Amino acid sequence: MKRLVGLTLAALLLAGCGGYDDTATPAPPTAGAAAPAAPSECANDGTQLRSYEPSGDVGEGPAVSDIRTRGRLIAGVAADTLLLGARNPNTNQIEGFDIDMVYAIAAEIFDDFDPDAPGRRVELKVITAADRIPLLQDGTIDIVARNMTINCARWEQIAFSQEYYSAGQKVLVGKGSGITIDDLAGKRLCAPSGTTSLENIEKVLGAEPVSSTDNSACMVLFQNGEADGVSTDDTVLAGLAAQDPYAQVLKSDFLTEEPYGIGVNADDRDLVELINTVLEDMRRDGRWQASYDRWLRPDLGVAGVQPAPLYGR
Repeated sequence: MKRLVGLTLAALLLAGCGGYDDTATPAPPTAGAAAPAAPSECANDGTQLRSYEPSGDVGEGPAVSDIRTRGRLIAGVAADTLLLGARNPNTNQIEGFDIDMVYAIAAEIFDDFDPDAPGRRVELKVITAADRIPLLQDGTIDIVARNMTINCARWEQIAFSQEYYSAGQKVLVGKGSGITIDDLAGKRLCAPSGTTSLENIEKVLGAEPVSSTDNSACMVLFQNGEADGVSTDDTVLAGLAAQDPYAQVLKSDFLTEEPYGIGVNADDRDLVELINTVLEDMRRDGRWQASYDRWLRPDLGVAGVQPAPLYGR
């Protein structure tokens, strides 16, 4: 039965990989293709959350002007992460909390953005976690809205918006497996390549890391018995557990803190400032809360609070 569930999930995800006119889906890269982390002497003590404070000429800089001239915003997103960014099999469109962030940014850039026809002004490019930094650096994509943790080493390679969601790493295992949060030593836990979650499996949990290309691939390894569980952000695990009746997220405090930011090319400070303006507007007008209540609250079961911005970079 476990294998059947895994194959069913894999088939569903593969069936959803067909694109629509404004979505590009690349061939899956090999696991372990993450860009090497830049040497860093910084500490993730909260100062890494400082971003660029919006200035008086937000929206008038070169990066934003280039996007307007092109006529569309190109965003790197997930299509297999239920609740955050996943393809709806009924509409063939990608949707979720992270996708709402993309559309809010596009609405600030383009006066004629239509939420009922977002493909006219937004290209959602499906990428893996390992692709995020390289594709920002080479200009293939303008932003990453793919549950990306802000940390010091990444700031040395790209730029980030203010924090838009406070997540934390947890562990998903099989119901009836007997595995507890205090019994992870030597257990095989999967996380996608190029993620802080994969690093934390050994460093924080003392477990054996198993890497794969994305969250859905980790889930299939778990369902086929090639991993004892999956360990990544609580938001991701909530979506995975919602798809598999044999899986459960172990109850625990956050094992790590995973502050999400919108990733941007390091040279595009004007775009970062525009995104920060959008996030502040979403706080005031309730759009952030409405998106959280729609996508995350039902499965996480807790009230969400939008993080306060930190500036001064």
